[in-house]
Amino acid sequence: MFNLSVRAQDFIQRTQTFIKNEIEPIETEFWNEVHTLNQGGDWTKWQWPTQIEELKNKAKQAGLWNMFLPDPVLGQGLTVQEYAHIAELTGRSLIAPTVFNCNAPDSGNMELLWRYGSEAQKQHWLMPLLEGTIRSVFCMTEPAVASSDATNMQATAVIEKDEIVLNGRKWWSSGLGDPNAKIIIFMAHTPDETKDRHHQHSMVLVPVDTLGVKIERMLPVFGDYDAPHGHGEVSFNNVRVPIANFIGGAGQGFEIAQGRLGPGRIHHCMRCIGAAEKSLELMIDRGMSRSAFGKELLKLGGNLERVAEARVAIDQARLLTLYTAYKMDTLGTMSALTEISAIKVVAPSVLEKVVDMAIQIHGGEGMSRDTPLTAFFAQARSLRLADGPDEVHKGMIAKLELAKRGYSTRRK
Repeated sequence: MFNLSVRAQDFIQRTQTFIKNEIEPIETEFWNEVHTLNQGGDWTKWQWPTQIEELKNKAKQAGLWNMFLPDPVLGQGLTVQEYAHIAELTGRSLIAPTVFNCNAPDSGNMELLWRYGSEAQKQHWLMPLLEGTIRSVFCMTEPAVASSDATNMQATAVIEKDEIVLNGRKWWSSGLGDPNAKIIIFMAHTPDETKDRHHQHSMVLVPVDTLGVKIERMLPVFGDYDAPHGHGEVSFNNVRVPIANFIGGAGQGFEIAQGRLGPGRIHHCMRCIGAAEKSLELMIDRGMSRSAFGKELLKLGGNLERVAEARVAIDQARLLTLYTAYKMDTLGTMSALTEISAIKVVAPSVLEKVVDMAIQIHGGEGMSRDTPLTAFFAQARSLRLADGPDEVHKGMIAKLELAKRGYSTRRK
């Protein structure tokens, strides 16, 4: 089931080697420079260290570029399952996904444009994203409503003659602080009484510099602004764009969102597994290099059992995610809905537990920026909310299970 082609194995090996030789040796220095360059929440001054472009150019020259995209011309033609192994490797590093142009939200936005965009949209926006010359943003979550139910969305995209008029406020819009962010995909309510509630939302392409688009602020995650990427709050006040900026047409937002989120959840979950593997390695190395009360830390207080529990949990999460990817490749996304929700619950939770163990073993250092552990923890905790909270995914799993037996979860 999980057999890999010789070509896929080659990509995996070359990615692993690139990370080991090109990224890991400079990563500590890189993040120290990031924190020096980008103080506080003033995103207008944020910038990337010059090393990022050097690494991206090396990755591009090595053919390790756009590996997430299954298109054999625009991407590398890897299946979802094949790329999943690469996503795990990139999850071990905080910058590797960006170096390979496989980072969120860009990868999801690129796949969305590849699947649903018009030829004009592909030429104008997809091609620069694939080249890595610009970055993108996805605006869905709103501050004034319970966004776990996307039909609560209050932002609007209303058709007026040959234009779309956008109004609303979004937040947790990842990548909004990036100095190269040029295009927003804005999801909003397009009222239409003739359609059901899942065909009254649209996705619209909005250049960041469009009149009426205002970046209000960047939002810190556990006190960290995640510069120079950022997670922003942005308002849309009578923003006007051509009607051609609809992606796939008015009312197609939910259908497109599902097409975007399926592969994206595989990527997120495998990156979580990679981060969990890295956290476990750091935990073991730290626990065996420090002693207290006459023993190595790892041999005190049940820590060896925690190592075993971490190994079991990581391997379970990996197998479930690879099985999900296999079903998506062979049967299609709609046949893997239970598994897609299941991995979204499992993988971030596993990372959260493993990295928490690692932080505990590291003591005070685990709470600092001297290791990637605090960033991994923020990633894990955030992903238990992003792309749907745990509770929504558990509800979906229960709904599908009851349906197998002819029952409904709806209230009578």
